[in-house]
Order: sequence, then structure tokens, then C-alpha cells
Amino acid sequence: MRDCKRLIKEFDRELKEEESENSPSVNRMLNERKQSMIKELNSYVALKKQYTNSLGNKRIELFDTSVVGDGPGEDNVFQASTMTDQQLMDAGNSMMNDTDQAIERSKKVRRYLRILSFRMGIQIIKKTEQMSRIVNELDSIHFSIKKASQLVKEIGRQVATDRCIMALLCLIVAGVIAVIIVKV
Repeated sequence: MRDCKRLIKEFDRELKEEESENSPSVNRMLNERKQSMIKELNSYVALKKQYTNSLGNKRIELFDTSVVGDGPGEDNVFQASTMTDQQLMDAGNSMMNDTDQAIERSKKVRRYLRILSFRMGIQIIKKTEQMSRIVNELDSIHFSIKKASQLVKEIGRQVATDRCIMALLCLIVAGVIAVIIVKV
């Protein structure tokens, strides 16, 4: 909060120093920005006050009252100052038992999450290997397609060459037949 106040003051000081250099519209915009920053800071200050008040009230409630009994539904609420030492010890032991149970539950959840994360890690490794194989297969398919394309081009050239040779042979045969016809 102090840093925010200091930054707003610095902003205001620089705004006043450069006020003559800026146009009125820029000065107005900068002043509006400063006002919005001040409003935002004030809202944070109000939230902090509200939070500290509610936190203070909760601390007072914790030290003034304690629930003694088997369950939360019972109405055995005493003030700490009127409780006997044994009641305070029982309440403290009850809270410690509840805390221990919560810690055990947390440990079980942690173990479960550790096992789950281990399994997920194994699955991720397997999926990574599978994707690597797929990429390799795609590369080989791409290579095969290129090779097939080259073979098709070569076959097309061979077919064109064969047709040219056939056409040339047909012309030679037609020329020989024409020469024979002319001689006869």
C-alpha cells in the first residue's frame, strides 16, 4: 500500500512538472488516470480494513468460546475462562485428534495422487513413443509416395519413348510399303 501511495505521489509530481508541456486534453486524461488509481487504492484500503476487522472478530470468537462434546450438533458451548483445566485439555485433545485425522487423510490423498501421477507419467511416455512411431510411419509413407511418384514419371517417360519408337517404326514400315508400291 505504501509503495502504491508513493508511486501515485511520484506520478502526481511528474504530472505537475510536465503540465505546461502537455496539451489540455492530455493533462485531463492524466488527471483522470490519477483519480482512477486513487479510487482503486482507496477500495483496496477499505477491503483491507474490512478483512482485518473480520479477522479480528474471528480471533475473538476462537479465544472466547470452545465447543465441548461428541458432535457439532450439541449445545455445549462454554467460554474459555469458565472452563476447567480438564475441559480445556479434553477440547484441545479433541482438536488434536481432528487435526491428526485430517493430516492422515491428506497423506492418503498425497499417496493416491503420487500413484496417479506416476501412472499418468507412464501413459504420457507410452503416448509419446506411440506418436514417435506414427511420425516415423508418416515419414516412411511420405518417402514411399515420393518414390512412387518418381516411378510413375519414369513409366510415363518410357511409355512416351515407346510410342515415339512405335510411331517411327510405323513411318518406316509405311515408307518401305510406299517404296514397294512405287517400284511395282
